[in-house]
Amino acid sequence: MECAHSLVHRLSALLLLGGVLIFLRQLRRGPVRYGRYACSKYTIPARWAWFLQELPAFLVPVLLACTTDGSTHGRRLLLCTFTLHYFHRAIVYPLLIRGRPIPAFIVVSSELFCFFNGILQSHTLLHCSSEFAVYLPSLVLFRFFLCSVAGLCLFALGMILNIHSDHILRNLRRSGETVYKIPRGGLFELVSGANFLAEILEWFGFAVVVWNLPGFSFFFFTVCSIGPRAIGHHRFYLEKFPDYPRNRKALIPFIL
Repeated sequence: MECAHSLVHRLSALLLLGGVLIFLRQLRRGPVRYGRYACSKYTIPARWAWFLQELPAFLVPVLLACTTDGSTHGRRLLLCTFTLHYFHRAIVYPLLIRGRPIPAFIVVSSELFCFFNGILQSHTLLHCSSEFAVYLPSLVLFRFFLCSVAGLCLFALGMILNIHSDHILRNLRRSGETVYKIPRGGLFELVSGANFLAEILEWFGFAVVVWNLPGFSFFFFTVCSIGPRAIGHHRFYLEKFPDYPRNRKALIPFIL
């Protein structure tokens, strides 16, 4: 399969535009309505919802990698970071959660997004990397460290913090409890949206290590889609709990 240079640019631009639109939508109407903000009568159990909506972003890269000849081991390694995240989200995470049912329209839209983004990221890495990479000939060693080592470290740190933050949230309530509690420990001591900050850090690391437009577009979309949600969570906690730690920020430690 050959890389369609203009198509990848257009799809990346579409992802950037989608990020702007979802950010503006949340500024006007508040966080996307799932989880504590859900108000739909058509819902899917949380475990099935997470499995169905995240699975395309795992399966599409795996299938493309298995059917692609000629791509380097380096490109496949970079793609492994993407598939590792979605393996956890689609296979492991649904087995652990006890969350509320998710509106069906959220599941369908997330599934379509994961399918779209899975194709864009894996196709670019497997077929177009050499055309979309940004080269710094005079700073080869610096670029290698920045893009490869630092990017992978940021991705790994973000994923570890994300898993740990999810663990804290899962264990806030005992089985059968419905009351909200203040999350404590880990990154939650700094920000209300610890799980969101961790995922943003993951995809920032991914964008750095792949060093291409689709990777940056996905990072930008992630910030626009879950950043406002973290701010909404922070306001929720402040309103609900008079004793909520006032030194915590919403998303960025000590700043926002």
